[in-house]
Amino acid sequence: MYQSKRRLYMNFTKPPVAITVLFLMFFVSSCFQGRNRESITGSMDLPNFVLLMGDDHGWDEVGYNGHPHVKTPVLDEMATQGLRFDRFYSGHPSCSPTRGSFMTGRHPNRYGTFAPNWSIRPEEITIAQILSKGGYACGHYGKWHLGPVKSNSPTSPGAMGFQEWLSHDNFFELNPVLSRNGETPQEFKGESSQILIDEAIKFIEKTRDIDQPFFVVVWYGSPHEPYSGLPEDLGLYDDLPQSYALDTVALTSNETGERVERPLRDVLRERYAEITAMDRSIGVMRDYLRKTDLHDNTLLWYCGDNGTPASAARTGMTLRGQKGTMYEGGIRVPGVMEWPKRIPHADVNQVISVTSDILPTLCEITGTPLPDRPLDGISLVPVIDGTMQNRSQPIFFWSVESNKVFNEDSQPYIDPNLQEGTTPLVKMMDGKYTRSFRNYRYSDISPEDFGGARVIMDNQYKLIIDEESSDPSSIELFDLTNDQAESNNLASAYPDIVESMQQKLYDWQQSVLTSLTGADY
Repeated sequence: MYQSKRRLYMNFTKPPVAITVLFLMFFVSSCFQGRNRESITGSMDLPNFVLLMGDDHGWDEVGYNGHPHVKTPVLDEMATQGLRFDRFYSGHPSCSPTRGSFMTGRHPNRYGTFAPNWSIRPEEITIAQILSKGGYACGHYGKWHLGPVKSNSPTSPGAMGFQEWLSHDNFFELNPVLSRNGETPQEFKGESSQILIDEAIKFIEKTRDIDQPFFVVVWYGSPHEPYSGLPEDLGLYDDLPQSYALDTVALTSNETGERVERPLRDVLRERYAEITAMDRSIGVMRDYLRKTDLHDNTLLWYCGDNGTPASAARTGMTLRGQKGTMYEGGIRVPGVMEWPKRIPHADVNQVISVTSDILPTLCEITGTPLPDRPLDGISLVPVIDGTMQNRSQPIFFWSVESNKVFNEDSQPYIDPNLQEGTTPLVKMMDGKYTRSFRNYRYSDISPEDFGGARVIMDNQYKLIIDEESSDPSSIELFDLTNDQAESNNLASAYPDIVESMQQKLYDWQQSVLTSLTGADY
């Protein structure tokens, strides 16, 4: 398909003069270790990329992992025809930080994205910026949550490398309100997952018209609460066990935006309907790629952004913990990939991998040098090719105690006016239906800043240190190759392993805090 000339992608509506100016600017500048566009487009057979991510979609909640109720026929088929990452992890047990790791290949604490509604920093280098400079058409659809999506935001999808975007500051339900290219938000009638896929396909069609490779990111609003579903999807779950109705859970009300308690059975019926609708939309994308002969050389990759939340972590759970925790249920997520040209046969891989690996992987695939700064991910190309059995370096997780590191006197990293979101959502927070983001300057590393729940994980062992690391009971060591349920704490039995992993974890934290000071920029 892409065997003729490569054209630098700009906004499709740019006037010719603007295209000329931007084209010349590109050729006289490069921030990626001196590389230019020719080095990424030297190959005449570059793949396309479609990367999809569910919101609060835990490892258990897919049919191929044995869930007793959830229907995900498309993801199940991908898992049996492509590459299934059985031990794939989100970069953090919550959404904004994971999305930062997805974009940068770096742990989110390096640039102050500590928790939901903490923004990324403008100086970060994203995979969209890298691929855009290399001639890819880059589009973002759906949840952003790394800062406002408005046009003047220094951390909008446009500022971070996407030429087109139809996005939301946070999450959304049926009939979502989205902003196109940072403009005034507008309501889109329909099921949100399908809306995003339809828009992504329109974008791909435009790239086909100019014979250009594409990088498309679809970040769903599903299945994040509050839940809602189409009648036909809700009907699939009318037969959930009546025993679930005996329990109640707290979540957001679709009517008021405030907390409400509802029967678990009703909640799960709606949540599972959202997952099925999301799954169906992935099928629409797969069908489109096949019909247009793009499927063979398009890398299609789906994952979740963190584990299942407490309001839904009640059925089918085989992992310990839930969203917000460092146990497997909080950070282990579905991960499946299709790329028929490179992955001709189905495979299930047990190598530990994480969302921070996305940038290094795509850089190696496209022959692009990595950004010249500390990265936490590695390339998974050897996993794709079936030549990697063990990861070469550990994976780290860390929930910084931001309330102890920053206070009311901390200096904002970005003008607070630029951190005000514009896209409304159902859930009320701080008395409003839009979101405000934050990020603070950090200059001096203090011993107290190393606190917070943190993890180091290698191919066999996972060390978890709770907030009060001076308490021996707060240190847990699990052998995940034999105990994925994390039921047997081996810390007292293997003190040497604990000590070695603790030291590596501390050294890594030191590196992260150094990045947080802005030293990488």
